[in-house]
Amino acid sequence: MNGEQPVRVAQLSCGPEHSGVQKEIYEAAAMVNAEMFFPDVALADIKKAYLDFGLEAKSADLKLAIARAKALVDGSVEADAVFIATCFRCSEAAIVRNELRRYILNNSSLPVVSYSFTERTKAGTLLTRMEALTTIAKRRALLAREKQVGLTLGVDSGSSTTKAVVMKNDEIIGTGWTPTTGVIDSAETVITSALEEAGIKLSEIEAIGTTGYGRYLIGDKFKADLIQEELTVNSKGAVYLAGQQHGEATVIDIGGMDNKAISVQDGIPGTFTMGGICAGASGRFLEMTAKRLGIEITELGPLAMEGFSKNVPMNSYCIVFGTQSLVNALAEGHSKADVAAAACRSVAEQVFEQQLQEVDIKEPVIMVGGTSLIEGLVREMGRLLQTEIVVPPYSQFIGSVGSALLSSGFIGDK
Repeated sequence: MNGEQPVRVAQLSCGPEHSGVQKEIYEAAAMVNAEMFFPDVALADIKKAYLDFGLEAKSADLKLAIARAKALVDGSVEADAVFIATCFRCSEAAIVRNELRRYILNNSSLPVVSYSFTERTKAGTLLTRMEALTTIAKRRALLAREKQVGLTLGVDSGSSTTKAVVMKNDEIIGTGWTPTTGVIDSAETVITSALEEAGIKLSEIEAIGTTGYGRYLIGDKFKADLIQEELTVNSKGAVYLAGQQHGEATVIDIGGMDNKAISVQDGIPGTFTMGGICAGASGRFLEMTAKRLGIEITELGPLAMEGFSKNVPMNSYCIVFGTQSLVNALAEGHSKADVAAAACRSVAEQVFEQQLQEVDIKEPVIMVGGTSLIEGLVREMGRLLQTEIVVPPYSQFIGSVGSALLSSGFIGDK
């Protein structure tokens, strides 16, 4: 990539070689100019590190991963970032994976991502995580940017909606929003809306940033200065809007197709996770719930606030069977408000169990994305985490804001 030195990513893992996933890891890394390597350790180091770490593990691969983690923390092996991967079927590996993540995060400045793979994991699934790791390693100065300068445009092409924001000297002056249909058509629609509200022309924009699923298409179309995955962009936009660019924070983004949980330190992501087992843990399930209740998605939040989630049992993580549980509840005479609240709680519980176990929760907890406007969901997440959830202004435009903010760092390069 333009002659740049590859980012050296240390891999701590158990099982990807036997499952066929290792070649997918290498392929995803190559896409973002990253070089995967396994830290060298001696047999004596493995035995000592295992005893010092104090976590009992039967697997030889897990013992080796512990020794490699210690070598990274001690500085005897140098790396730019760390990728921890274990099979999702193994409970022992899950415990070790989480403990290694915490150990490295608490004792070094290395960005870390942990991932539980299946034999069907492909390079495309890993790409966003790898891209985020390399971004944090290479662009810490850019991610540390605290103010937007000049006149910039940020576009977020999400799975459900496309958003755009125009910023001028640290102020949002125009926004655009539309459901995602065609990637380019939807982008053109929101860009036009944002520019009209701002009262400016596209030719006046000094820098453009794109993020989300359609970021490459839109970036190519509009000659973007920054084309960036959503993990780093969203976390930056979240702490910026919430006024939490210094100190610790946790960002939760429950999207239409997948979810993201990111721990942030001084505006820079430390550990993060994304994905989900089923769409029952996403905004899509809430959209289906609203449709089943005969209301608009914008009405679901206020309705849920009137109900009691525990009145309606939700026993499935599957979006199909979850919806059936809601249908059965209505047939049994439960109120629409209770059903709406139960749907919100179901999504919050799944995000808590599937994503939030992979990051260390630090307050404040910031919720962003379109689902952050669903009050019932925010309430249920706050109850689970036993904290007051922060929903910043313009939270639904978080990716666009982050893109506009970070792209301003390229204005002087033109």
